[in-house]
Amino acid sequence: MRIVSLCPSNTEILAYLDLMEHVVGVDNDSDWPKEVRDLPKVGRDLNIDVQRVKELKPDLILASLSVPGMEKNIEKLDSEGLDYIILNPNSLDEIADDIITVGEHTGFKVKAQEVYTWYYEKLKQYKELSKKVSNPKRIYWEWWPKPIFTPGKKNWLSYISELAGAINVYSDHDHASVQTEWEEVVKRNPDEICMVWVGVQEKKMNPDLIKKRPNSEKIRAIQQGKIHVLEEYLYCRPSPRLLEGLEKLALKLHPDIYQ
Repeated sequence: MRIVSLCPSNTEILAYLDLMEHVVGVDNDSDWPKEVRDLPKVGRDLNIDVQRVKELKPDLILASLSVPGMEKNIEKLDSEGLDYIILNPNSLDEIADDIITVGEHTGFKVKAQEVYTWYYEKLKQYKELSKKVSNPKRIYWEWWPKPIFTPGKKNWLSYISELAGAINVYSDHDHASVQTEWEEVVKRNPDEICMVWVGVQEKKMNPDLIKKRPNSEKIRAIQQGKIHVLEEYLYCRPSPRLLEGLEKLALKLHPDIYQ
């Protein structure tokens, strides 16, 4: 089987299913696992070169709609009459469903079930540990700085927060992604701020940009120096790697419980 992946989270699911030997091409933004370094690239995940995809003669294309703008890739695939499946999870449960979906389309059903079981066992473990947290931390996740975007209730980061003994301060918004204003963040007064700008490396995210915003000194997280620059690839991509991000976050917030 010849597989082409059009976004990093899809590539990561393929890796968890031990399917990398069947992958013949990936988007330029896929950077894990290490095998992707030697694979043909088909363009940025928001601007796929459909002719390059076609040249690779894939049996299966894993497309995505996880980021606004990716619908243009779907239009390109349709224009060339290429077959594909779309993965577009917002929640941890939907990521699990996608593991099974990819297993079914590749014939790796047994492996998919193994990963699915391991995935939920890990979530169950953290759910039990989270019950020991008597004082959940209130987190503001910053996904994008201008305009400000943050995950809402339907996003996986709300549940990741809960499992790590915390609460997403925007979980009262019934959407996966929420555009907000800095004044509103100040009012919500989070205990912790997590910077995970989509597609931006940690070294390019400067906490001082947040500290310089109007009235930022009123926020508890800033008063106590609780601004965390986190690995975007462990929190912004809907793949099982989110569990690695969960492990790091939980240990950071409640080291006494999540040893």
